[in-house]
Amino acid sequence: MYRHLLVPIDDTELSSLTVGRAIEFARALAARITFFHAKISYAPAAGDDQALLRATAPEDIARNFQGRSRELLTKAEAAARAQAVTSAVVASTSDAPHRAILAAARAEKCDLIFMASHGRRSDRGMMLGSQTLRVLMNSEIPVLVASTRAPPVPALAIGIIRDEHRSLAAVLHAWLRLGRDSLAPGGEPLDPQLLRAMLHYLKAYPLALHHPKETDYLFARLRARSTEYDAELDELERQHQRDHDLVDALAAAVDRYCAGQIGAAELDAAVNRYAGFMWEHMGREEAVILPAVQREFDDDDWAAVNAAFSQHQDPRFGGNADAEFWQLYSRIVELGAAPDEQ
Repeated sequence: MYRHLLVPIDDTELSSLTVGRAIEFARALAARITFFHAKISYAPAAGDDQALLRATAPEDIARNFQGRSRELLTKAEAAARAQAVTSAVVASTSDAPHRAILAAARAEKCDLIFMASHGRRSDRGMMLGSQTLRVLMNSEIPVLVASTRAPPVPALAIGIIRDEHRSLAAVLHAWLRLGRDSLAPGGEPLDPQLLRAMLHYLKAYPLALHHPKETDYLFARLRARSTEYDAELDELERQHQRDHDLVDALAAAVDRYCAGQIGAAELDAAVNRYAGFMWEHMGREEAVILPAVQREFDDDDWAAVNAAFSQHQDPRFGGNADAEFWQLYSRIVELGAAPDEQ
């Protein structure tokens, strides 16, 4: 039976569905996952349509491609962690994604490649639609192809909800890594400006946007469909309120740290308490509530949920997002990356 999966991902909406399916598959097999992303080379090349952009805006290219790659992998790793699936992340720069996929599978000693085929090309990451056949034709390692063409509205809505969880998890992952680095021998003090930026993210995203959407659309409609889940929903809504209290406590710890009143170890303990709470909270929603709404919701419910979450997704992107917030998120994830993920 397969024990180690390589899961190539890109930055299309359908790729997030592939991540979820791969995690479910790995969990059933008690297997581990290596998530892989092929970053496009942004070195100038003859005949390259993006040569001018690369020459005139190298920082934008680096942010859009390298930063996006790190973000995708961090979110995939967070998704696996929420389901107790062991995972690692690998990235390489390549203009031939199928060769990069095969090279990564061999290097990581994977015994199965789990990838999507949705027939679409993306100039922002791997072109899985065109690359899947090439992997199949050239791989000596078994390949399992998960079709993700034209997912139904419920799958899209749940994908958005899970992706928002992954965004929050990626920030927490970055903060925890920064804390560990600061406590290591020779570790540098944490940057007060970055700490306050991460607090701003927690307040602007889960507290102000994500939780209210869940309460108003997901929880309320599930209560209207069945009383079976009332106790669980009551607890989750209590946790939403507790989240405000925990963020306030975390903000107070950051203030004390910046004032020199507590050390890095005490601040790290506060971050770990908050992260542990959020892992449990998000895991509870995904293990109990999302399966419940899949059983109970009708087409009108899904249309309303999908519209609500699609219109106000993670504030990093979309019409309501500004470039400063996007750059803040990217900086958090970048600074929280391990040296081998840089």
